[in-house]
Amino acid sequence: MLGIFIGLALLMFLAYRGWSIIWVAPICAGVVALTGGLDLLDAYRDTYMGGFVDFAKTWFPVFMLGAIFGKLMEDTGMARSVAVVITKAIGTKRAILGVLLSAAVLTYGGVSLFVVVFAVYPLALALFREANIPRRLIPGTVALGAFTFTMTAIPGTPQIQNLIPMDYYFTNAMAAPFMGISSALVMAGGGYAYLKWREGKLKAAGEIFTEPKEENSSKKEEKSPNVILSFIPLAAVVFTLNVLEWDIVAALITGILLIMIFNITKFKRFVKAINGGASGSVIAIINTSAAVGFGTVVRHVPGFERLTDVLLGIQGSPLISQAVAVNVLAGATGSASGGMGIALEALGARYYEIAQTTGISPEAFHRVASIASGGLDALPHNGAVLTLLAITGMTHKDSYKDIAVVAVLIPVLSVIPAIILASVGIY
Repeated sequence: MLGIFIGLALLMFLAYRGWSIIWVAPICAGVVALTGGLDLLDAYRDTYMGGFVDFAKTWFPVFMLGAIFGKLMEDTGMARSVAVVITKAIGTKRAILGVLLSAAVLTYGGVSLFVVVFAVYPLALALFREANIPRRLIPGTVALGAFTFTMTAIPGTPQIQNLIPMDYYFTNAMAAPFMGISSALVMAGGGYAYLKWREGKLKAAGEIFTEPKEENSSKKEEKSPNVILSFIPLAAVVFTLNVLEWDIVAALITGILLIMIFNITKFKRFVKAINGGASGSVIAIINTSAAVGFGTVVRHVPGFERLTDVLLGIQGSPLISQAVAVNVLAGATGSASGGMGIALEALGARYYEIAQTTGISPEAFHRVASIASGGLDALPHNGAVLTLLAITGMTHKDSYKDIAVVAVLIPVLSVIPAIILASVGIY
């Protein structure tokens, strides 16, 4: 079991240092294999690559179509159109709320987290300038809207973090709605209250909005698409997935086709957007598959049984041990989907058995796994966090404190009310 912890610690350390998990994960899996008595080459070629390929085979269509959907929303201007109307409705006096809602609507509609950052940042900049709010709060505001409750907690979200548990617990995207809503309220309400408090503190200390060092003001803005038409593809993905109960692949294809139909005059952009989305999805799926391959090796070493006993031996509900396992592994990999993939690949079958024998609904395990994946994943080495800081021109020193509160601390705590509801049979 010591080898598992050494491999996991090494994976966490190297990921934090910015080394790609694509080649770090098999090395760390090799450490686990050697200390666990497995043949190194067999562990890599068969066990590691078996887990890698199985995950990629199952989830690549979703990663690719989701990235294409988001890229088309961005390149046609539809994402910006949705964000503009929300921020105008909220008003500049509530700039933080407007930005967070814009990010939340796009994320819940199926737009990739990375695309949301690009789509919302220009509007956040304009709103924060108008309200004279320090620019360092933009990353925390976008993170709250895109990386938390709409990614993991609100029932029906088409984000991958809500879809992965379906294969392990035989559930659907609407699993445990009351648990999800309770957690979402904690994340959204607690995060917004914190950001407003920080706004007051910073303004009291004399901080004001400062212009970015490099802002491309020469770029010509074109007229945004009709806002109603812009909302329709987002609503279509959520509706077909949850009401018509279509497969997520069919739901995303529907959204993509609607975007193309509504923007047929911009057809020359389609190929570039589709190419960009497809290319971006390859790195995303390989990163996550690499993490899952590591988890597959862990599951095959003898020490895993002992580790399983330790996790399952955590006092209280088995939902608590699952939340701990998913959170720790998401933090280690810097990836919500990667950490959850490792945890459920290793322990999903055991937790499903527990659900069957204890009477706890598999839906509760689904929702807790999803919520927990969005906790420690947003540590400083997380890819989405790094992208967010780069796009907004902020550093970890400037803004990570706020990201940590709204995207790490509060989401970790938000699983508590969900588990409490499950303990009294409310799912």
